[in-house]
Amino acid sequence: MIARILALPFIVILMGIGAAAMIVPALQAAAVQDFYVARVFLYGAVLFLMLTSLIGIATANYAPKNLARSHLLALVAAFAALPLMLAVPFHEAVRNTSFLNSYFEMVSSMTTTGATLFDDPTRLPGAVHLWRALVGWMGGFLVWVTAVAVLAPMNLGGFEVTSPTALGRSTERFSQISQVAATPERLTRYAAQLFPIYSALTLILWVLLLLAGDVPLVAVCHAMATLSTSGISPVGGLSGAKSGPLGELAVFAFLFFAISRRTFTKDFQSEAEHGLLSDREFRMGLICVIVVPLFLFLRHWVGAVEVDRIQDFGAALRALWGGVFTVLSFLTTTGFASVDWTEARSWSGLQTPGLLLMGLALTGGGVATTAGGVKLLRVYALYMHGSREIERLVHPHSVGGSGAYARRIRREGAYIAWIFFMLFALSITVVMLALSLTGENLETAMVLSVASLSTTGPVAAVATSTPISYAALSEAAKLILAAAMVLGRLETLAIIALLNPDFWRA
Repeated sequence: MIARILALPFIVILMGIGAAAMIVPALQAAAVQDFYVARVFLYGAVLFLMLTSLIGIATANYAPKNLARSHLLALVAAFAALPLMLAVPFHEAVRNTSFLNSYFEMVSSMTTTGATLFDDPTRLPGAVHLWRALVGWMGGFLVWVTAVAVLAPMNLGGFEVTSPTALGRSTERFSQISQVAATPERLTRYAAQLFPIYSALTLILWVLLLLAGDVPLVAVCHAMATLSTSGISPVGGLSGAKSGPLGELAVFAFLFFAISRRTFTKDFQSEAEHGLLSDREFRMGLICVIVVPLFLFLRHWVGAVEVDRIQDFGAALRALWGGVFTVLSFLTTTGFASVDWTEARSWSGLQTPGLLLMGLALTGGGVATTAGGVKLLRVYALYMHGSREIERLVHPHSVGGSGAYARRIRREGAYIAWIFFMLFALSITVVMLALSLTGENLETAMVLSVASLSTTGPVAAVATSTPISYAALSEAAKLILAAAMVLGRLETLAIIALLNPDFWRA
């Protein structure tokens, strides 16, 4: 029976999982005696499980010619079309919002962006907040699994930087597994391997937040939002939680799982990398977490001199911690701001360094993690190429060392990383122009474009002196941002691979 289910089209399996997940908020609503919301999610689960069963029966004998292409198309449908189903119970539970707003919320959650149209968290029932966080959590796990089971063998999703094979083609190190196991079998195997890790990490963080003082609903939402880097919160962020500094410290520790995939798996480890500290992405993430807060702290310190508060060392330490936490949060595209972030600004008398936060969100976390953005590995490839070119200016006849693996990153890896960076910048430009046509000014269009394409929705609230409200956007702008979120989650190279004629002839 299980084998027959796993043989169904990938999008049908995802529909079944999404429908079954509606039972969770139904149970939560029933526990707090919100029976209307409980019925909405329970009826939604029954209805869509029946619909999924019918579609599964109709497609039971479907056998696509190209499984990799089929699963890549299923990923597009998972982030763009599946939220239509997930938005139905959301729309019925809230009752006083449009279906477009509900769809926007589900796309934002599924892509782990975390942008919300509801500035007042109390407007939504607790079960709806749980549903948003749960959809984001499932979207994060989908990214985990498909990155190693679908994108990696196709040489996409950041793996192209270290591979000599063309985009959309199986790499040498994945050729054997591609011959031994088909894509559905890889999905099943990696889902079975990664789900216990993903669930256990979420459970541990939930318990830590409970011990720190959070109520169960807030703790589980923040735990799922941290592991999925969605930044979804039922209380408007960590500032509304009761866990305080201990809760922030726990979240801070678990944010490192979005810096490098080697924090939770050893699969696909190159012969040139042994251990976490030797991982290029992890080291780059550490450098950002150390250097950028120190730079911000120096700015804060200069501001403190100007306002004559140089002796307030307690405020200085809180400002440093606020910078460290917020930098890591935005680097992983989570978007949680520290409670001390506002205090640090008032202590120094400086405005919000929004440009730095947007830059961190654009940089993003590690390859095959739940983080969005350009990814640290691509930035590292560009850095190594630039460093080598500067060295050749001084010593034109020098020979670069570090082996064939490092040479590949400096040459072919940097080349494809630069192409992706240009495509990413072009995507920002296109989204900005589209938002400008809807009446948004340049600054708002730029911030919203970065927030959507980097899947860091909370950037809109902290990157400018006046927070940008998603609720104030027009319907056209919401649709543009929803499309940008899907594009940012899938990455431009994956879309280009789908448009490749050779890929369809295979």
